[in-house]
Amino acid sequence: MTIQEAAIQPPEIPEIDAFLLCSTPQAWVDKALDNLDILLIDHAQCEKKAAATAMSLMHKHLDRPELLKKMSQLAREELLHFEQVVNILQERGIDYKNLSPARYAEGLRQAMRTDEQGRFIDLLIIGAIIEARSCERFVALIPYLDPALAKYYRSLVKSEARHFEDYLALAELYDGQKPSRQTLEERKKALLQAEQKLIEDPDPQFRFHSGPPAI
Repeated sequence: MTIQEAAIQPPEIPEIDAFLLCSTPQAWVDKALDNLDILLIDHAQCEKKAAATAMSLMHKHLDRPELLKKMSQLAREELLHFEQVVNILQERGIDYKNLSPARYAEGLRQAMRTDEQGRFIDLLIIGAIIEARSCERFVALIPYLDPALAKYYRSLVKSEARHFEDYLALAELYDGQKPSRQTLEERKKALLQAEQKLIEDPDPQFRFHSGPPAI
């Protein structure tokens, strides 16, 4: 194996594989390879939305210093990733534009509780799920991509995995301070089941977090 080949082998992510209830369907990977322009544009949008979500949490929870520090770091990293993906788009002659959102994030939000504390904890769990799925998707794509893009996606895995861990740690911290009637494990299970359905059910629209293409 050459140094170049070794550099773009997908890393192992056992903690994320153990967390998520399913893997990315091969049909989605095949669709992504045929639509790399849409994949990259939507990836850029996802990074921008992730930064916006972190900033929104910071604005709404000024009295939670642990959250402020974690989300500040996360927002900076996501904006850097956004800039990097925009550069990749320019290098490949792909125009950055707005795409309609995937059903994914809205589908997860529909599974959230409605009371203030429950919604807050669920939002943190959903943040962990989205970061975990992003990480898993990078790993699923790496073996099929050109060396430059594969190497870049491999470089993102570590930070996405850390974001996953940060969101989960915050959910555990704040749920522990004010427990609800449903345990954290019960909420993780419910939201992960909702996520599994979104990932495995046929999807009429291709996006970075979409399900397998509808036939």
